[in-house]
Amino acid sequence: MDALRVAAIASLAPLEELDADPFAVDTRGQHAMCARWAAEHGYVVTRHLLVYGLRADHCGLWRDIDAGQVDLFVTANRRVLARALRSVEEFTAECERRGVRLETAGQDEPAYTSAMKAEVHRRLSMPTAGYDGT
Repeated sequence: MDALRVAAIASLAPLEELDADPFAVDTRGQHAMCARWAAEHGYVVTRHLLVYGLRADHCGLWRDIDAGQVDLFVTANRRVLARALRSVEEFTAECERRGVRLETAGQDEPAYTSAMKAEVHRRLSMPTAGYDGT
Protein backbone atom coordinates (compact mmCIF):
# COMPACT_ATOMS: atom_id res chain seq x y z
CA MET A 1 0.00 0.00 0.00
CA ASP A 2 1.21 3.50 -0.81
CA ALA A 3 1.81 5.98 2.01
CA LEU A 4 -1.14 8.11 2.98
CA ARG A 5 -0.95 11.59 1.52
CA VAL A 6 -1.31 14.47 3.95
CA ALA A 7 -2.39 18.10 3.58
CA ALA A 8 -0.66 20.15 6.30
CA ILE A 9 -2.66 23.15 7.49
CA ALA A 10 -0.78 26.18 8.83
CA SER A 11 -2.27 29.48 9.94
CA LEU A 12 -1.27 32.93 8.89
CA ALA A 13 -0.47 35.61 11.46
CA PRO A 14 0.87 39.10 10.89
CA LEU A 15 4.58 39.68 11.39
CA GLU A 16 3.69 42.23 14.08
CA GLU A 17 2.70 39.29 16.34
CA LEU A 18 6.18 37.73 16.19
CA ASP A 19 7.24 38.75 19.70
CA ALA A 20 3.93 37.83 21.33
CA ASP A 21 3.26 34.57 19.45
CA PRO A 22 6.21 33.45 17.32
CA PHE A 23 4.83 30.01 16.48
CA ALA A 24 1.67 31.53 15.01
CA VAL A 25 3.83 33.66 12.72
CA ASP A 26 6.30 30.87 11.87
CA THR A 27 4.37 29.03 9.18
CA ARG A 28 7.50 27.12 8.19
CA GLY A 29 7.76 25.84 11.76
CA GLN A 30 4.09 24.82 11.73
CA HIS A 31 4.56 22.92 8.47
CA ALA A 32 7.77 21.31 9.76
CA MET A 33 5.90 20.02 12.80
CA CYS A 34 3.27 18.52 10.50
CA ALA A 35 5.97 16.94 8.32
CA ARG A 36 7.63 15.34 11.36
CA TRP A 37 4.28 13.93 12.46
CA ALA A 38 3.61 12.55 8.98
CA ALA A 39 7.07 10.96 8.73
CA GLU A 40 6.68 9.35 12.16
CA HIS A 41 3.48 7.70 10.90
CA GLY A 42 4.87 6.67 7.51
CA TYR A 43 2.82 9.30 5.68
CA VAL A 44 3.96 11.94 3.21
CA VAL A 45 2.97 15.61 3.10
CA THR A 46 1.86 16.36 -0.44
CA ARG A 47 0.12 19.69 0.13
CA HIS A 48 0.92 22.70 2.32
CA LEU A 49 -2.11 24.87 3.07
CA LEU A 50 -1.52 28.36 4.45
CA VAL A 51 -4.79 29.97 5.50
CA TYR A 52 -6.49 32.34 7.90
CA GLY A 53 -10.15 32.35 8.89
CA LEU A 54 -11.23 30.09 6.04
CA ARG A 55 -14.75 28.64 5.87
CA ALA A 56 -15.00 24.90 6.51
CA ASP A 57 -16.48 24.30 3.06
CA HIS A 58 -13.98 26.44 1.11
CA CYS A 59 -13.01 24.70 -2.12
CA GLY A 60 -9.32 25.36 -1.48
CA LEU A 61 -9.41 22.97 1.46
CA TRP A 62 -11.17 20.19 -0.43
CA ARG A 63 -9.78 20.40 -3.99
CA ASP A 64 -7.00 17.86 -3.42
CA ILE A 65 -9.24 15.62 -1.33
CA ASP A 66 -11.90 15.59 -4.06
CA ALA A 67 -9.23 14.90 -6.70
CA GLY A 68 -7.96 11.90 -4.72
CA GLN A 69 -4.55 13.53 -4.16
CA VAL A 70 -4.81 13.90 -0.37
CA ASP A 71 -6.05 11.37 2.18
CA LEU A 72 -6.06 13.33 5.45
CA PHE A 73 -5.39 16.70 7.09
CA VAL A 74 -2.87 17.45 9.82
CA THR A 75 -2.19 20.65 11.70
CA ALA A 76 0.39 21.47 14.34
CA ASN A 77 -2.21 21.85 17.09
CA ARG A 78 -5.76 22.94 17.74
CA ARG A 79 -4.69 26.54 18.37
CA VAL A 80 -3.23 26.76 14.86
CA LEU A 81 -6.36 25.19 13.41
CA ALA A 82 -8.57 27.67 15.27
CA ARG A 83 -6.69 30.52 13.66
CA ALA A 84 -6.61 28.93 10.20
CA LEU A 85 -10.33 28.22 10.04
CA ARG A 86 -13.41 30.25 10.82
CA SER A 87 -14.87 27.32 12.79
CA VAL A 88 -12.97 24.24 13.94
CA GLU A 89 -16.27 22.57 14.82
CA GLU A 90 -17.69 23.09 11.33
CA PHE A 91 -14.47 21.85 9.72
CA THR A 92 -14.41 18.78 11.97
CA ALA A 93 -18.02 18.07 11.04
CA GLU A 94 -17.22 18.51 7.33
CA CYS A 95 -14.29 16.09 7.67
CA GLU A 96 -16.55 13.56 9.35
CA ARG A 97 -19.24 14.03 6.70
CA ARG A 98 -16.67 13.41 3.94
CA GLY A 99 -14.92 10.57 5.76
CA VAL A 100 -11.59 12.44 5.95
CA ARG A 101 -9.32 12.16 8.98
CA LEU A 102 -8.17 15.29 10.77
CA GLU A 103 -5.10 14.94 13.00
CA THR A 104 -3.04 17.25 15.16
CA ALA A 105 0.71 16.75 15.46
CA GLY A 106 0.44 17.33 19.19
CA GLN A 107 4.11 18.17 19.65
CA ASP A 108 5.32 20.95 21.93
CA GLU A 109 5.74 24.30 20.29
CA PRO A 110 9.37 25.38 20.22
CA ALA A 111 10.64 27.98 22.69
CA TYR A 112 11.77 30.76 20.39
CA THR A 113 15.07 32.46 21.10
CA SER A 114 15.75 35.96 19.86
CA ALA A 115 17.88 34.43 17.07
CA MET A 116 15.00 32.18 15.98
CA LYS A 117 12.62 35.15 15.95
CA ALA A 118 15.13 37.15 13.92
CA GLU A 119 15.36 34.33 11.35
CA VAL A 120 11.55 34.21 11.03
CA HIS A 121 11.48 37.99 10.69
CA ARG A 122 14.13 37.99 7.95
CA ARG A 123 12.43 35.20 6.05
CA LEU A 124 9.02 36.86 6.12
CA SER A 125 10.06 40.46 5.65
CA MET A 126 12.44 39.93 2.72
CA PRO A 127 10.78 37.45 0.31
CA THR A 128 10.82 39.85 -2.63
CA ALA A 129 14.53 40.46 -2.17
CA GLY A 130 15.22 36.82 -3.01
CA TYR A 131 15.86 35.71 0.58
CA ASP A 132 14.55 32.17 1.03
CA GLY A 133 15.31 31.66 4.72
CA THR A 134 18.51 29.69 4.26
